[in-house]
Amino acid sequence: MFFDPETWVAIAFVILMVVFGYLGVFKSAMTALDHRAARIKAELDDATRLKQEAAKVLADYKARSATAEREAADIIANAKVEAERIATEAKAKMEDFVARRTKTAESKIALAEAQAVADVRAAAAEAAVQAASTILSQSVKGQVADDLLAKSISEVRQKLN
Repeated sequence: MFFDPETWVAIAFVILMVVFGYLGVFKSAMTALDHRAARIKAELDDATRLKQEAAKVLADYKARSATAEREAADIIANAKVEAERIATEAKAKMEDFVARRTKTAESKIALAEAQAVADVRAAAAEAAVQAASTILSQSVKGQVADDLLAKSISEVRQKLN
């Protein structure tokens, strides 16, 4: 049993462990492991904190996005209402404009008709006066003819105008 290599390895291992225990290697190894565990815990805490901050930022972003979408929808709805109102006003103004233009055109037509009737009457009167003047000048002569002609012409002009 003393000559087996496994026995000597076991004895050397036990001696090495005793020396390590005496020198405090286990204590320093445990301290190093404790420091590493503390560092890992701090990193995990930082990661958790960062995750929570990211969640808050994401929630804030989603809230802002939802608010922006609502505002955009409100703006679009208001724009549609405003466009409809403007279209209604424009239609009413156009109808009013057309009505005024129609009334103006009708009054111009009536005025033109009245002027045409007056022109026709004046032309007819002028022709009648001319014809009467010609007839009377051929049939009546002298001062009586001139007086009668002047009186008739003035009467016809007064009646026609």
